[in-house]
Amino acid sequence: MSATPAPGAEWFGHPRQLARLFTTEAMERFGYYGMRALLTLYLAQHFLFSDTTTTGVYGGFTALVYLTPLIGGLMADRFLGAKRSVKFGAILMSMGYAVLCFSATGGAAHPFATIDGQRYEVSIEGSGDAKKQFISDKGEQLRIKGNEDKTVSLLRADGSEARRIAAGGFVPGGDRSPLYVFLLLTGLSLVTVGNGFFKPNISTIVGELYAQGDRRRDAGFTIFYMGINLGSLFSQILCPLLAVGMGSWGGLGWWAGFALAAAGMAVSWALFQFDGGKLDGYGDRPADADSGKDMLIYIGSMLAIPLAYLLFSNLMSYVKPAAGAGLIGYLMTLPIMGKIMFGTFLAAVPGILIWSYFNGDRREFQMMAAALVLITFNTVFWTLFEQAGSSLTLFADRNTDMSVFGLFSITAGQTQFFNAFFIVALAPLFSMMWNRLAQRGIEPSIPVKFAVALMGVGAGFLFLVWGSHFANAEFKVTLWWLAGLYLIHSMAELCISPVGLSMVTKLSIARIVGLMMGTWFLSIATAQYVAGVVAQFASVETVGGEVTNLKVSLETYVGVFQTIGVVAMVIGGVLLLLSPVLRKLMHGVN
Repeated sequence: MSATPAPGAEWFGHPRQLARLFTTEAMERFGYYGMRALLTLYLAQHFLFSDTTTTGVYGGFTALVYLTPLIGGLMADRFLGAKRSVKFGAILMSMGYAVLCFSATGGAAHPFATIDGQRYEVSIEGSGDAKKQFISDKGEQLRIKGNEDKTVSLLRADGSEARRIAAGGFVPGGDRSPLYVFLLLTGLSLVTVGNGFFKPNISTIVGELYAQGDRRRDAGFTIFYMGINLGSLFSQILCPLLAVGMGSWGGLGWWAGFALAAAGMAVSWALFQFDGGKLDGYGDRPADADSGKDMLIYIGSMLAIPLAYLLFSNLMSYVKPAAGAGLIGYLMTLPIMGKIMFGTFLAAVPGILIWSYFNGDRREFQMMAAALVLITFNTVFWTLFEQAGSSLTLFADRNTDMSVFGLFSITAGQTQFFNAFFIVALAPLFSMMWNRLAQRGIEPSIPVKFAVALMGVGAGFLFLVWGSHFANAEFKVTLWWLAGLYLIHSMAELCISPVGLSMVTKLSIARIVGLMMGTWFLSIATAQYVAGVVAQFASVETVGGEVTNLKVSLETYVGVFQTIGVVAMVIGGVLLLLSPVLRKLMHGVN
């Protein structure tokens, strides 16, 4: 571990190197969250994938983004060092966003519908809430309207019903260019592999700035975490603005949003590559590492890109098993991605614990056990929190009145900026609060903070469920109920995410801290995949990317949000009861 910086070499009371890491991470997150703000809507509206496919691909992508750090952390620990890994990852991610940009330059998918085995072309008129879908049947234009009982009505120009199609008899679809689908999945694959090298290792360098026992560590990670959200705050406003516009301006196109994300990632690489010596002595290659293996690692990483591509392709072709298949039947029919997620997590947690038992002393083993228990509960938190990019974004698009005080309207993708805004506003307050409480000796333990976070994420969903009772005649809630959910979720996030990053660096056995950081992200990876599965329960019928019945849509979302809200509150209560035991295993680590 690097030496503690000399007195005076500080930035707001922290090592001055934190400023460079803060800025680098802010620009990297600018790229990632700008792309993420677009992804769900891009899949649903540009490529016209169904809700099930959209949330499945989104969940699989975000899962892989957090799974690959397990390998990237290991490669840094054993061979490359954190600094080289961050630079390599930044290059791959910037390339990935650029490829996504090219995937959006082609024409959008063309909608069609299959009715009782016969294909009909779908035409769309209007935009926004006034958008309507039609099919042509025997020369007559018939409007498509979904009903509360899941049937679909085809209406004549005078509003009379020409035909009613039984539930399941109307199957929407879209014609897509194989070339642009190839570019889409290639771009996602590049980002996935690059993130594996970038994400765990910049956090590891932050940990290196503080000596063991330095009480500034939690506050330092909270400041670092604010940098993450500062970058995402601006990108989640600007990328959707360029892509789809705002108000009467229709934007430049999806390509422009992805191009801005690529530019942000390029700036992140430049900040790290040309650091002016500010990070000398931090994140270096391990002293006993063989530098001759660097090229093999780089080549192996490039070969992982087609592997990620195949996983995404498999996700797109996945069909859910029929009802009544049971848990075993469900697990056996999971796509390859699902089997990897569950298999890796179930192998990694006990595997690391067994290794710790044989290679650490009793105290180290108990601290590792506490860390792994908290990592498991972390999985639950992120499963629910990460509905933000999938089901909550679709809820914003379909069942939320996006007007801001009647002055202007924002887009569904831009609603994700609420979380980043609240983190930036609240992170300094939380940092000061933890410091004040620590000085008085009454700071909550890490397990208690985790429990509060879990109950908080549940409370956020229940708050939105409450707001659904005040939906207007168009079955839409006001934007401020959604903003309130993000406020509650942001406070919960500040109790677990920066605290969790710090916890891993404090409880881990020193020689595998990179691997443990990767395991932390593995827990989030598993959560991301499960989050996609949860979001699929909120899937609703769409035609040409538009919902056919907003009342059914609202009821579906509210039912799912209420269930997961209650589950989160219960699990948080269980962790609160376990916190005294976990605190004992942590041997005084706060």
